[in-house]
Amino acid sequence: MPHSSKAVICRELNKPVVVETITVDGPKRGEVTVRIAACGVCHSDLSATNGTIALPPPLVLGHEGAGEVIEIGEGVTSFAAGDHVVSSFIYMCGKCRYCSAGRPVLCMEQGKALLTPAEGTPRTRDRDGKPLNIFSGCGVMAEYATLSVDNVVKIDPTIPLDRAALVGCAVTTGVGAVFNTAKVESGSSVAVFGCGGVGLNAIQGAAIAGAERILAIDTLQSKLELAKKFGATDTLLATPGQDPTKEIKKLTGGGPDYAFECVGSGALAEAAYKAIRRGGKAVIVGVARATDAACFKPMTMVFEEKTLQGSYFGSCVPRIDFPRMLQLYMAGRLKLDELITKRYKIDEAPQAFADLESGKNARGVIVF
Repeated sequence: MPHSSKAVICRELNKPVVVETITVDGPKRGEVTVRIAACGVCHSDLSATNGTIALPPPLVLGHEGAGEVIEIGEGVTSFAAGDHVVSSFIYMCGKCRYCSAGRPVLCMEQGKALLTPAEGTPRTRDRDGKPLNIFSGCGVMAEYATLSVDNVVKIDPTIPLDRAALVGCAVTTGVGAVFNTAKVESGSSVAVFGCGGVGLNAIQGAAIAGAERILAIDTLQSKLELAKKFGATDTLLATPGQDPTKEIKKLTGGGPDYAFECVGSGALAEAAYKAIRRGGKAVIVGVARATDAACFKPMTMVFEEKTLQGSYFGSCVPRIDFPRMLQLYMAGRLKLDELITKRYKIDEAPQAFADLESGKNARGVIVF
């Protein structure tokens, strides 16, 4: 059955988001409808509003959500009404060479669930009955959302949904980059560029992994203070537009073993690669604009055996990593409560995006 739902929508690029009442259709075969309890306000949502991530408006935002299944479509056997789930913005076909190899973030069929559920028909319509696109098959910055079963992961119902939502992007992206992509070793040194939602999780991931030195780098002192609470042993207040490489090498005794670029900047990707020591690994996590570029000397890869690697969504397997992250939280090892710096009502979404852009919040969450 259709559901009337408030939703946060990007109507026009480089303009403030708007809150509208839309209609969300019920599930078709292989889909579920979820009553959303909470949705993180992620920098990727902001990137969709300014064209950095090219998802055309009108677009229902939100990809970091959690809620309760209220309706299942034909053929769905792995979910039931009442299940608690977290959205996953990667579609996992389960059949291509990458899914078969345990690397669903590289699924060759992701385009099927980019603007609609995988079936291909819009499930969301505005008040005039016109179809709306949804963010990467999710569109969970809304009271209700209909998603493919391959875009949701069942979780322990005892976990608060506003905290659980965060594993749908920021936590898994940051911690996963440390655990899965870089495989940070105990006793190593780590530098993290950018202390927003993803950067803080890279920092706490490094702490959980046993890194001895964790250097947090940001242009805002307030974010560096927060980084200390997540495990940073050292901080560096960077000056915008200036290369921090020399200072990083000084603070880490010649350069860190691992560096994580969590901003989305070609210049910082260059700095991360330059900063690492011989045999080090620089991991690019942030999503830069398509026109941005980075430059490095290939010769250093040979003579210094440096590695430059990308990490998409923490190289995760959502059905394994989401529960894994939440188990760490329940064990008191992963900070989720502290990650939420402000909660908003859905009508306050424009302010939530403005606060995100200004750097006021590491992670704002819209609670329904």
